[in-house]
Amino acid sequence: MNSPILIACAHGTSSPLGAAEVDALRDGIAALRAGLDVREAYVDVQDPELPSVVEHLPAGEPAVVVPLLLSVGYHVKVDIARAVRSRPDTLAAAPLGPDPRLAALLDQRLREAGATDNDAVILAAAGSSNPRASLNVEELAGALRALRPNRIVAAYGASARPSVPEAVAMLREEAAGGAGAGQSAGAVAVGGRVVIASYLLAPGFFHDQLAKAGADLVTEPLLPSPVLAEIALERYDAALAASADSVRRGS
Repeated sequence: MNSPILIACAHGTSSPLGAAEVDALRDGIAALRAGLDVREAYVDVQDPELPSVVEHLPAGEPAVVVPLLLSVGYHVKVDIARAVRSRPDTLAAAPLGPDPRLAALLDQRLREAGATDNDAVILAAAGSSNPRASLNVEELAGALRALRPNRIVAAYGASARPSVPEAVAMLREEAAGGAGAGQSAGAVAVGGRVVIASYLLAPGFFHDQLAKAGADLVTEPLLPSPVLAEIALERYDAALAASADSVRRGS
């Protein structure tokens, strides 16, 4: 019996490099499990759109939509949920984040960018009006704090506060205030820089905006990394296991 189809559903981007990175992620998922049918879909910007992909799936074949997204938000709670409800035997998996492995990957990106322990770090996420998305990002920020001694604050590209430029300004003000006697615990170290850790999957519009926010350094996005494919496949397996468990409890 064939495994259910995995629909790898990304946001979509107009960036050729970002699109290529997501294509490579999809290929990485397929490479981890021989014979698994992995299909592409998007909730914005690019085709094929998720509703069309779901509509044209082979009749009677189960499928799992895996969000290639980093937190719960409108696209997960509305777009993907609506598409899944439109077809029997179609499930939605959880998004890729939060996950401790993503915190470790962010730590790696910070080290690659040359961030030091004295730098203040802004965990920069895309942002969502869904409060749960901000909770997801704060959870990831907590995991990153467990790996690094830096002052770490979460900020957003849109729909949530503080914005990334607001966070940069706040940390600059902290650093200026700390130049006097009695710098408070957790404040930005004197002489420390402001570094943006890009909590974004791939290059694109939001990542481009980070360079304009006034920080001293901006890390590269999470891709490329094999970790993302591993997490995506685990989300697929977890959705199937949860569905099977629900069926057993209902029988």
